[in-house]
Amino acid sequence: MLIAANFKTNKTRAQTREYYRAVSSYIAENNIASEAMIFPPATALDSFDGAISVGAQNAYAVENGAFTGEIGLEQLDEFGIKTILIGHSERRHILGESQELLVQKFDYFKEQGFTIVYCIGEPLEVREEGSEVLIGYLDDQLEGIDLDYKNLVIAYEPVWAIGTGLTPSADEVELIHTALRQKIECKILYGGSVKTANAEELLALENVDGALIGSGALKVDDYCTILSIADSLNK
Repeated sequence: MLIAANFKTNKTRAQTREYYRAVSSYIAENNIASEAMIFPPATALDSFDGAISVGAQNAYAVENGAFTGEIGLEQLDEFGIKTILIGHSERRHILGESQELLVQKFDYFKEQGFTIVYCIGEPLEVREEGSEVLIGYLDDQLEGIDLDYKNLVIAYEPVWAIGTGLTPSADEVELIHTALRQKIECKILYGGSVKTANAEELLALENVDGALIGSGALKVDDYCTILSIADSLNK
């Protein structure tokens, strides 16, 4: 099982290093077998020595160049970063990243052999139109993505559940993950207001292979608790 923490615009370089150290110690002391992964902000990317995978929340599909405000492969290579988050709803809906741009990023980092955590999810108005429309919306977000890529992880995050404290029912999550499993063989994570209180119920669902967690993983103790829950399920 894979438990990924997306720090978003939180934590400094020093705070990230302390987080990494604390979680690494917890994993070693408790023989945690589940895979741990964190996505710090770009300013906190660094070289880390341990069992936790470190990824970039975003990068441009280029080695380097005149792209103000972006980072490219050269900056990731400096720290040995080989994992990236692509398609998060906040980049789709707040920053306006198109499917065409996301496919461009996907193809570029696929060529570099990166582990790609690719995010999909629907806004509330789409969910309210019913399961058929919802699945069609998710299919559109998978358009152009190589679903057979060996280093692909899919993260399903209903947009309306991110950071709101709201989550779909267990039956609704299982329904979507089961529908996705018919198309996808890779790990499928659930994201959207995952926290210590609901992690066990969500992680125990059929075809849920882990979680992508935002604010619910900012505290080391909470992240470690969810890692332990994942381990106890032994999926």
